[in-house]
Amino acid sequence: MTSGTETKPDALMLYGAYGYTGRLVTERARTLGLQPIIAGRDAARVKALADEHALDWRAFPLDGAVDSELAGVAAVLNMAGPFSRTAAPMVAACLRTGTHYIDITGEIDIFTALHGHDAAARAAGVVLLPGAGFDVVPSDCIAAHVHRRLPGAQSLQIVIGGLNDLSRGTARTGLESIAAGTAVRRDGEIVRLPKAPRDAADFGDGLRPIVGVGWGDVATAHYSTGIPDIDVFFEASPALDRAASMPAPVRAFMGSRLGQWLGNRAIDRMPPGPNETARRKGRAILIAEAADAEGNSATARLETPEGYRLTAMTALDIARRVAAGEVAPGYHTPSTAFGPDYILGFPDVARRDL
Repeated sequence: MTSGTETKPDALMLYGAYGYTGRLVTERARTLGLQPIIAGRDAARVKALADEHALDWRAFPLDGAVDSELAGVAAVLNMAGPFSRTAAPMVAACLRTGTHYIDITGEIDIFTALHGHDAAARAAGVVLLPGAGFDVVPSDCIAAHVHRRLPGAQSLQIVIGGLNDLSRGTARTGLESIAAGTAVRRDGEIVRLPKAPRDAADFGDGLRPIVGVGWGDVATAHYSTGIPDIDVFFEASPALDRAASMPAPVRAFMGSRLGQWLGNRAIDRMPPGPNETARRKGRAILIAEAADAEGNSATARLETPEGYRLTAMTALDIARRVAAGEVAPGYHTPSTAFGPDYILGFPDVARRDL
């Protein structure tokens, strides 16, 4: 189903545009005077958002005839998570139709699956660039930066602070992976630790506890840098600390069908995501340290706007640039597409070498 108006051949489609992050991206697009196609599964919600912003729209599920819905579309920005359900069918359609694919996933399995389509994407002339939001643009760029300073690095640790409020979509993604253990990379391979590692980090005002998480950089930082050992930590908020402290039987239950149902019922009662004040005032801090076998290290700190605010900026910018043909076909991370300094082009971003 569409709005019926003629589509430009280089159009950008925003799929999942009526979700929390999708609305932020749509609003930013209209602020910049852009006219993307609004799309998603629910026709009523798609049409309402499109009418609000005077935009063309298309409504379609991803288990149907997706190819025809991509007619005239240069690039799709997929914001409909969990991406374990939406990425594969959309990517398959993009490869068949020659449409570039961008998303805002943080799911490690999606990064690895799309990396496996690199050769097919090159043959089809298609760009695959997952992780165009807070996960993983700033962390990928700072990882590439410290690797640039220490090209022989064998290990990488990324620490992220300031992520206090989650959207429902992000929470559902986390719920899906809760039983799998903490993903890290060792000797170039992704492995799962049964217990989340703990440490402490200085974000600028003294040491704070941190806890290991299976963030997307466990996959993408390896593709960007070749570093074989990678760990990602978050500042240990009370909620994250409780989740990381769950005994193995509880995590196993939460991974069951009943546990997932109960968890999603609880997520339904959450606010959609951080409010405007929180997005405006919030800040995130990322620290990356690369080390080589001789004991040399390179460390940097990156400060950015609040995560969802930054996502609206980076995801739209990446999608526009990919649609315009600025990126060579194939699989990319943000830094392989645009370089380690890409993140510095956004407002209120500062990086300092330590």
